[in-house]
Amino acid sequence: MNINMFIDGEWRESLSGGRKDILNPATGEVIASAASGTVEDTKLAIKAARGAFDSGIWSNLSVDERADYLYKIADRLEEKAAEIALLETENNGKVIRATTNVDIPVTIQTFRYYADQIKLMEQESYTRADSSETIIIQEPVGVCGLIVPWNFPLMIAAWSIAPALAAGNTVVLKPAEVTPVSVYKLFGIFEEVGLPAGVANLILGPGSKMGNELAESFEVDKVAFTGGTQAGQSILRAAAGNMKKVTLELGGKSPLIIFDDVDFETAVENAMFGIFHNAGQVCTAASRLLVHETIYDRFVERLAERANKIVVGNGESETIEMGPLTNESHMIEVLHYIKSGIEEGARLVCGGNRITENGLDQGFFIAPTIFADVNPNMRIVKEEIFGPVLVVEKFKDEEDAVRKANDSIYGLAGAVFTEDIDRARRVVSKLRAGITWINSYHLAYVDSPWGGYKQSGIGRSLGAIGLEYFMELKQINIHQKANPVGWYAN
Repeated sequence: MNINMFIDGEWRESLSGGRKDILNPATGEVIASAASGTVEDTKLAIKAARGAFDSGIWSNLSVDERADYLYKIADRLEEKAAEIALLETENNGKVIRATTNVDIPVTIQTFRYYADQIKLMEQESYTRADSSETIIIQEPVGVCGLIVPWNFPLMIAAWSIAPALAAGNTVVLKPAEVTPVSVYKLFGIFEEVGLPAGVANLILGPGSKMGNELAESFEVDKVAFTGGTQAGQSILRAAAGNMKKVTLELGGKSPLIIFDDVDFETAVENAMFGIFHNAGQVCTAASRLLVHETIYDRFVERLAERANKIVVGNGESETIEMGPLTNESHMIEVLHYIKSGIEEGARLVCGGNRITENGLDQGFFIAPTIFADVNPNMRIVKEEIFGPVLVVEKFKDEEDAVRKANDSIYGLAGAVFTEDIDRARRVVSKLRAGITWINSYHLAYVDSPWGGYKQSGIGRSLGAIGLEYFMELKQINIHQKANPVGWYAN
């Protein structure tokens, strides 16, 4: 499969002619060749998006006309769902039951949701005592640079593209360099439904240079970035040049609190899902497990017993429960974190190794890993690992649980498991996190805002507010006739 960039309605090679092999992380095999762009390619895409926006070819369409395009995109995605789900698994490594039952359906739902949502937005108006009128309208921001990660390549792309297009903006999308396949298919659908040239542009290549150009460019009015906190800080600094709007969904080190009144086996299973889903490559992963001291030892033992039985392998099989990490360099980084945890004195309960048995030696597999008896000064406790690595700590009471849960620079997510719902509500209300659950984990809804506190980001995706972040508010004050002000004596 040859993957090229899509700029101003045309498929293009990189100006430099550069290309990059795209691998299947489960096998190490090359599955595609993608154009590898430059800053100059990025500038061309920005120019196309700028021209399309300024021409009004998209923003001047009626709400219903833009919504119709989004419905058509959703319909085509649905028709190709099985094909795209398999491609996502092959490129990203996640298990087929996740891409089939979560990633692709949520992507489809996102386009339909924002097609509906844009039609629900109402204009505010106020009549004043002097019979003048104030109208509040919402307008598109302009050109939007969208930078998305490799852990949910298509779904997170849709979380930005759908509201941006619904609002009337034009976009330049920069997917992760290692996972362009499903997004490439999405842009093929844009072409099929006749999206006007320049409205949606796809650039491919190294994020550090191309993403920085999107953030720095004075022709880009907004940048939306999902990824690591350090990269987000760089984006924010670069975006300051023209004070562009910025939405950042960044890292997490999310706590899951287990009280001693839970259904034991159900809590163990949910803790596993919280960290080992998608091999831990989830921004909201429950990577810090806080367990009440009275059940701590038994919980850790049972958790390790079940984690050792997780079926790891090539996610194309329906029987596989956890796939590989998405790329080799990230696998190496996660293994370094595991080594650090051992060196700092954490107790390795299970895992901790790369899996090479049973034909998995060419893939980027790490065994489900659990550390117990950790302390808050360890790197594995403080830093986001973004892999199948769990740290477990005990707590004494509610106050201790909340203190430990909030002892982090991050504030993306958190959860509480207890049969005492009043206690659960008390604890959740004290968690400094933007996404929380009681007696569940990882559930996400397109109609509800997604984002975090502290260094986990700025702004929100999804929900009605996710659309508002791609719009500007304008106040229009109307007097039917100009009257003298009467302010000056002469």
